[in-house]
Amino acid sequence: MQRVGALTLSQAIVPERGLIADVVLVLLGSAVVAAFAQLTIQIDPVPITGQTFGVLLVGIALGSKRGGLALLAYLGEGFANLPVFQNANTAWTPNRFGEPYFTGSTAGYLVGFIVAAFVVGWLAERFGADRAPWSTVLMLVIGNAAIYGPGLLWLSFWLTAHGVATSVWQAGLVPFLVGDALKLLAAAVLVPSAWDLVRALRGRF
Repeated sequence: MQRVGALTLSQAIVPERGLIADVVLVLLGSAVVAAFAQLTIQIDPVPITGQTFGVLLVGIALGSKRGGLALLAYLGEGFANLPVFQNANTAWTPNRFGEPYFTGSTAGYLVGFIVAAFVVGWLAERFGADRAPWSTVLMLVIGNAAIYGPGLLWLSFWLTAHGVATSVWQAGLVPFLVGDALKLLAAAVLVPSAWDLVRALRGRF
């Protein structure tokens, strides 16, 4: 898979090209997202989970194609009944309405993960947007918007279909903003710092 305009972190660290390298990185990326999905920090009013943090980091590190494929693999693993989703759910784990997880209230966010990984990966490839904190912040804001777009759209339909009397914004956006801001700031420090380490070890890219 060819880069567009700038190296991604994975290309800087693993410069090899070819099908085997692509498959290994895609599967590794899906495993990273699955691991982060199980991380939860208990704070009020809504716990902070690592799932979206993992999605955006994998997209940035792998680039648009590999990142998007890693999230497709992640969803495929869930459909294969592996407990890769948040709280060790699979795609078939029933919710309180007896519906499979993949048709529940969070289904739109799962679709958004693929879009977000592709988008932030493209921004990293095309503009090197992951090299500085300010551009990393902007890139991650765009990535979060890519997750929330399909997520809130599906949630609005789901809430109406289930007769849940709450606004889509209150159910699917507002409670998560503080956690998302903290994850964004953490990534804005972590990703450029990773580039500083790569430059120090292997020279300037």
